[in-house]
Amino acid sequence: MEPTINDFIAATDPQHQDFVKTTHEGLTATGCKLKIESKASGLFAAYKHAKTKKSLANLLFRKSGLLVRLYPGNKTPEIPAVLTAIMIKEIDKAIDCKYCSEKCPKGYQFSVGSRAYDKCHYGAFLFAVTEESKPIIAAWLQREAE
Repeated sequence: MEPTINDFIAATDPQHQDFVKTTHEGLTATGCKLKIESKASGLFAAYKHAKTKKSLANLLFRKSGLLVRLYPGNKTPEIPAVLTAIMIKEIDKAIDCKYCSEKCPKGYQFSVGSRAYDKCHYGAFLFAVTEESKPIIAAWLQREAE
């Protein structure tokens, strides 16, 4: 039996359960499709954009806690001006795009402040869910889902 959103919420740290519920309700209200899978590190939730059918976001677990991987629809995404210092460090840590193969989607080229980045499609916007990052991630997802 496939896991459900209720299984995912139950597996989430209680301090982040409301964020997961609200995120799920907001994304599904715009028509986004959800697929939940069981992975070695726990449950994995993948949302696809209603219109483009492309990946919009993943929610996943690591030893460090709940993470969100965002996939902006534009290869030169509009980055929120209010990223936390931790979110900027996470972007800095992401690997640079090396365009690995023909099957690998090209990464993202963007700027944060005066710094330009060319980051891997899969790691550019992988953020830990924290009290400070929740409103930024939620607003970013809502904008991308529209």
